[in-house]
Formats: sequence, structure tokens, C-alpha cells
Amino acid sequence: MILIPDTEYELSAIRAQGAGGQNVNKVSSAIHLRFDISTSSLSDWLKQRLMHLKDSRITDEGILVLKAQQYRTQEANKKDAIKRLHEIINAANHVQPMRYATKPTYGAKQRRLESKTQRGQIKQMRGKIASHRNEH
Repeated sequence: MILIPDTEYELSAIRAQGAGGQNVNKVSSAIHLRFDISTSSLSDWLKQRLMHLKDSRITDEGILVLKAQQYRTQEANKKDAIKRLHEIINAANHVQPMRYATKPTYGAKQRRLESKTQRGQIKQMRGKIASHRNEH
């Protein structure tokens, strides 16, 4: 878990978009968080991983911009923005383990073929039953 010191990101209050009644036009409750990846204290490896993310919130200059406006209060939006910043950085820090190809066991193949045979027999039983009446 990587924690970012609060001196490395910039928070600014802006007006939230969308519905909010009389409050929305006068209170700046939304938060813009700007985090400069290149000047941060993160390792070079992690900076490269963040820069190569296909994320529209990261600008060409390497600045991650988050907008938090989910909550009504500025304080809650600040916490949300900081939490999301940490989530993005920790997700980039997590490396998926290498996958390697395996083959099904002999028993697994046999069970699969047996279930296919049973299924085919069930479907064959659904066929039309031949009528023995004389139709004119």
C-alpha cells in the first residue's frame, strides 16, 4: 500500500455540476485533485506504469486530474478524491502473476465426454413420437 504525502497533490474547490437545488450555484463543494506523476516521490518504475495507463484522467504532460463531486460537502469530496488517487496508484503497483497454459487431466476429459453423451441422450428423447394411427 503506497501512501502519497499531501504536499504532492493540489486540491481546489469548484462548483459541482448537475442537480442540487438552490445550493448548487453558490457552494463550491466539488474538488479538483491534480497530481503530477513526474515530480512525485514514486519509484521510476511506478511512474512509467502510471504514464502508460490508458486513462483519460491522465494528461499528456503526466498530470492525473480527478474530479470528486459525489458528496454534498467539500470535506467528503476531498476524502473521496484522495481515496481514489490512492486506489489508482495502488492498482498500478499491483502486478498480475504470470499465467501459464495447463492441460485438462485424463479424468476431466472423461467426465466432460460422459456429460456430453448424457446430454445428447436427453435431447434425443425429446424427438417426435411416431404415430400409429391411420390418417385419411
